[in-house]
Amino acid sequence: MLILSVAALQGCATAQNKDPLESFNRKIFSFNDAVDDAVLRPLATGYVKVTPQPVRTGVTNFVNNIKDVWSAVNLVLQGRPGEAAQEVLRFSLNSTLGMAGFIDIARPMGLERHNEDFGQTLAVWGAPQGAYLVLPLLGPSTVRDAVGLPADMYFTPSTLFREPRDANPVTVLTLVNARSQALTATNLLGDIALDKYTFLRDAYLQRRQSLIYNGDPPDDDEVQYDDGGSYAPPDTSEAPALPAQPQSLLLPEVSPMSVLWRRELALADDLGASLTPSALASQVLAVPLQAGARQASIDSGTRTSEAAGLVIRSNLSGNNRFEAIAPTLEELRGLRADAGVR
Repeated sequence: MLILSVAALQGCATAQNKDPLESFNRKIFSFNDAVDDAVLRPLATGYVKVTPQPVRTGVTNFVNNIKDVWSAVNLVLQGRPGEAAQEVLRFSLNSTLGMAGFIDIARPMGLERHNEDFGQTLAVWGAPQGAYLVLPLLGPSTVRDAVGLPADMYFTPSTLFREPRDANPVTVLTLVNARSQALTATNLLGDIALDKYTFLRDAYLQRRQSLIYNGDPPDDDEVQYDDGGSYAPPDTSEAPALPAQPQSLLLPEVSPMSVLWRRELALADDLGASLTPSALASQVLAVPLQAGARQASIDSGTRTSEAAGLVIRSNLSGNNRFEAIAPTLEELRGLRADAGVR
């Protein structure tokens, strides 16, 4: 029944419109956001305060170790037996010498994780992406990813326990631990006056595209949006200058995806891992301010927004540069204030 339903939705998405269900999606997004503010964020904040970092890292490693089994299965299904064997070796080493996976001893040995799921496998098999979806409590997805989700959910720590009284606490711990890893990024997302729905949608779609193509999506593979705009990763060309205007750049009059965020997304992927945290901080803060000048206000607001978005995208993409850049956040906020960007 689920497959029939999502197959029907598959036809709703055209090459020009990847979010035909935006009105519905925004309602679910608002619901998820309210649940997060009321439940998940407070739990994750408390969890971080009372749980030492090594313990949180161990929980993350344990969860990832179980996911490695499913990654290996998907790699086989995708016709990549060599990488599947590497995942099996990772799982074996971490499950034994790594104390049931709580210590990732495979990574220092050069055995990096392959983050594969059934949605990616369906993409390799040629299944179209379909419409963008926001699932209740589960968040961003697509028709294709939603079809693969039941299989993905089977390979979670809670499946190791048959009794609900044992499985439920493990599920809660897994969820809260995962939420705690995104606290800093989501706090920053709230600090800058973005349309969170639009930004997270496009970040998710680009992230999935990167995963499907193993970090090297084709240059002509564009993500299309409702407003007819498009994003072609990576694009290093200069963005058109924004018109001078007295209101804040972040007011609705300037669409976040019109110029600013397409440029930010391209910048995030173009930089990749080649830019060190210190160089990144230097680049995003290199804005000459001219007190009282309207154009300086616009330029500074643009660069600040790009910087903040870049930090979020880096964190969402798993590049682990966020913590190193975090000390610059106060400078970014000060930059906005000095430029008169509210």
